[in-house]
Amino acid sequence: MPEIILSINSGSSSVKISVYLANGSGDPTQLAEAVIEGLTAPPATLKYQRGDEKIKGKEIQEIGSQEDAFRWILEYLTNDKGLPELEKKEDIHFTCHRVVHGGDYPRSQVIDEDTYHHIEALSDLAPLHNGPALAIVKAASELLPHATNVAYFDSSFHATMPPQICTYPIDQTIAKKNKLRKYGFHGISYSFIVHAVSEYLQKPASDLNIIALHLGSGASACCIASGHSMDTSMGLTPLAGLPGATRSGSIDPSLMFHFTHSAGAPSRSSSSKLHITEAEEILNKNSGWKSLTGTTNFGEISEKASQGDEACKLAFDIFVDRIGNYVAPYFCKLGGKVDALVFAGGIGERGDKLRSAVVRNVECLGFGVDEERNRKLGNEVVTDITREGARYKTLIVKTDEQLEMARGVLEERERFGRE
Repeated sequence: MPEIILSINSGSSSVKISVYLANGSGDPTQLAEAVIEGLTAPPATLKYQRGDEKIKGKEIQEIGSQEDAFRWILEYLTNDKGLPELEKKEDIHFTCHRVVHGGDYPRSQVIDEDTYHHIEALSDLAPLHNGPALAIVKAASELLPHATNVAYFDSSFHATMPPQICTYPIDQTIAKKNKLRKYGFHGISYSFIVHAVSEYLQKPASDLNIIALHLGSGASACCIASGHSMDTSMGLTPLAGLPGATRSGSIDPSLMFHFTHSAGAPSRSSSSKLHITEAEEILNKNSGWKSLTGTTNFGEISEKASQGDEACKLAFDIFVDRIGNYVAPYFCKLGGKVDALVFAGGIGERGDKLRSAVVRNVECLGFGVDEERNRKLGNEVVTDITREGARYKTLIVKTDEQLEMARGVLEERERFGRE
């Protein structure tokens, strides 16, 4: 009987589901991938790939939430005659869910009632992500009662950060009571990056020191020592650190009180289940590149910047500058013993101009990019774009959070109660 794993990645306006077949040993095999995008700007559209079959941009009506999208995709998969391994819902043994904020959980968890309520309580700290993920978790429990639901947390990878890095200099009685500390995110991606770079360099993960940049509409940097997170740019919430498509990144905390006198008032997005202040809405949803340029498409910003558009050039230069503000300190934290500077995430993988600019800013540390290799990328998981003579490597990794979760399920199936 085929053993199917659904790897589910729910974003603020999209749902991506990868279908994997468990092999006897080794990594699971991807059979299909379905993505529904545009949930906040209908009509929603479908991207689907199974072998040579590809669908892109198919409009789907009457889908307005992540739960709707999950139910629609599940029906689509089980009715796809070209996917005989998944003929009925009972073929699905595991569903793994990317959950952004896991609080103090140091590793993945089977989702039971306690886990569900723990994640629910953290929703205020990751308002764009935890809520949508929980909606799908609930639907999966109803529709797939026979499957084991497992939560993979973006924050878990950073559980190894030492106290002097994850502690905020505030009243510790209040901090501990309300669990106010640096958590960090994009951990599933960073876990994949460690695995991929370790394999590529043929060096044990326990000996690996890298500076990793996950650059997408949400962006972060991570200092990885001996294969573990030592420091990262995001904090209590994903808002801290680098700017993004709609996020400001780190700012002077007092700025918001000068920006609006109603900073602490409930925002229009608040509900009985989700409490967001005006300040949080402004800094999470109405800042970043959107506020500077009017678009959240960084590819477009990068292109226009090179053509002299002043607003786009400013946004591009700000991003380059802020990334450099993490690369150099992390280099020092690793004592100069660095195996590679790694670019990942949608922008990290596709932004050749950004990569060039970032590396040029830290050339004095011993990094350098081969411009021809930087522009001409293949389909490899890891691509080396290091300039000849550079002291340290610069790599691009095509990160795969869905595969990392599915791989984790097979590695720890006994802990999840499935032999």
